[in-house]
Amino acid sequence: MRVIFFLQIIFLVNFSFGQTPYLFLPKVELHLHLDCSLSFNVVHKINPAISFEEYRKDFVAPAKCPSLADYITRAVKGVELMQTKEQLRLVTLDLFEQLKADNVIYAEIRFAPLLHLSKGLSAEEVVKAVDDAVEEGIRNTGVEAGIILCTLRHFSEEQSMATVHLFDRFKNTHVVGFDIAADEAGFPIANHIKAFDYAHASGIQCTAHAGEAKGAESVRETLQFFRPSRIGHGVRCMEDISLIKTLKDNSIHLEVCPTSNVQTNVFDKIESHNIDHIYNAGLSMSVNTDARTISDVTLTKEYATLEKYFKWDNDHFLKCNLEAIDHAFTSKEVKVIIREKLIRAYKE
Repeated sequence: MRVIFFLQIIFLVNFSFGQTPYLFLPKVELHLHLDCSLSFNVVHKINPAISFEEYRKDFVAPAKCPSLADYITRAVKGVELMQTKEQLRLVTLDLFEQLKADNVIYAEIRFAPLLHLSKGLSAEEVVKAVDDAVEEGIRNTGVEAGIILCTLRHFSEEQSMATVHLFDRFKNTHVVGFDIAADEAGFPIANHIKAFDYAHASGIQCTAHAGEAKGAESVRETLQFFRPSRIGHGVRCMEDISLIKTLKDNSIHLEVCPTSNVQTNVFDKIESHNIDHIYNAGLSMSVNTDARTISDVTLTKEYATLEKYFKWDNDHFLKCNLEAIDHAFTSKEVKVIIREKLIRAYKE
C-alpha cells in the first residue's frame, strides 16, 4: 500500500506541474531548433552575468507575438552564445539532457551553421563541433539523433549554396537533412532554388518551412520548387482542399508545432488550432516543440495540451510518433528499433 500511495503522490505532483503520464512515454521529435532551445542552466554556464529574469525576458517569447518575425528575434541571444566550439558543445549537450528528461528517443536537431561564424570559426568547424557533440550526447543519454542544416529565407543564393555544400564534407556523419527556415512572409524563394536542386542531385533529404507565416500558396510553391518530403509547420495547407490531396498522394509529412503556431498568431488560441482537422484528414503529421525555450514548452506539455483541448489519447500520439519515425531522415535499422520501442510502450 505504501508503494501505491507513493506512486499516486508522484503522479499528482507531476500532473500539477503539467507533467502528465505522457512524460513516461517515448517520443520522436523532428522539428527542433538548436539555437532556440537553450536552458537557463547552459545560458548561465556560458555567461554567468545573465540573470534568470534577463533569460526569461530575452530568450522566452510571450504567449502572443505580433508575428513570426518578432517571435524569432528571441533566437538572437542564443546564437550570440554559440560562437565557439565549446559553446556549441555545451548547448548541444544541454539539449540532449532536455530530450532525455522529456523521454524523446529520437530527435532531429536543426540549425543554420552560417550564424555561428562571428568569432572566427569556419562553417565546417561549426558543423564538426555540433556533430561531435551529437555523438557525445547519444553516448551519454541514449537518445538517437540527427542534424538538419538550415539555410535561411533572408540568405543570398551564395549563402544557401555554401550551406548545402557542407554536406560534401559531412557524409556518413550525424548530418542527415537540409532545411530552409526564418521569415517565410518576408522573403521569396528565388535565392534558394539552386541549393535545393543541388540537394536533390546529391541525394540529400529535405524538409522546408512553409504554410506558417503565409498561406496554402506558400506550401504549393515550396513543394513545386524545393520538392521536400516534409513540411515544417504546413498547417495552412488546410485552406486548400486540392493541396490536402496533393500532400496525401505524395505522402508529405507535416511537422506541426501547436504552441509555437499560437504564439506567432497563425491561430488566435490553442482551441482554434487545426491540428485535429489535419489528423482526421488522414495527413501524415507529427507533434513537435519547434523552439523549446522560445515557446517555453516540452513535448510532454504539448501532448497534455492536445489531450486537454482535443481529447487526444495514446492512439493519436502513437500514430503521430510512428508517422514521424517513418519520415525521419535516418537509417532503416534505426527506424525499426524506434518503431518497436514506440509500439511496445504505447500498447502497454
